[in-house]
Amino acid sequence: MEANEAQELKEHAEHGGESGMRPVAFTMSLLAVLVAVTTVLGHRTHTDAVLYQNKATDQWNEYQAKKIRSYNTGLANDLLSVMTVGDKDKAEKIAKGYADHQGKWADDLKEAQEQAEALETRVEKAEARATRFDLAEAMLEIGLVITSVTLLTRSRIYWYLGMVFSIAGIVSAASAFLK
Repeated sequence: MEANEAQELKEHAEHGGESGMRPVAFTMSLLAVLVAVTTVLGHRTHTDAVLYQNKATDQWNEYQAKKIRSYNTGLANDLLSVMTVGDKDKAEKIAKGYADHQGKWADDLKEAQEQAEALETRVEKAEARATRFDLAEAMLEIGLVITSVTLLTRSRIYWYLGMVFSIAGIVSAASAFLK
């Protein structure tokens, strides 16, 4: 073999090695995009969970305020029933007004409780989705790092291993949409 042929083979081998790494580099680029998208989706889902939790807290506060009003009205009504009042007609009118309020607040309390519980369910679902996005982000990042080792070692086993982690991340992200 002549020197020119040896040099030519060496150049082809070096060039072939780099073109052989193009799929790995493309995979890394794709994984970087998936990590970014998954991170944004995870952050937005965490934000949704916090907002739903705030709404649920507000709803429980409203429930508690109505419950206190109902209790205080019940106490006032009880006091009116045991006290001696000079104007019985006026006392009965006040007691009837209290009874009307009690009936309305009983319905309001039930509705407020149902709304608060529905918001708590939304919080739980958003937190579950956020957890899946967090897992997906971690798996995709691990896949990206392991895949990048392929460029250093020129061993495709790291590319395949990175793909396994990446697929697990993609499955986790997809499952967040099903939750």
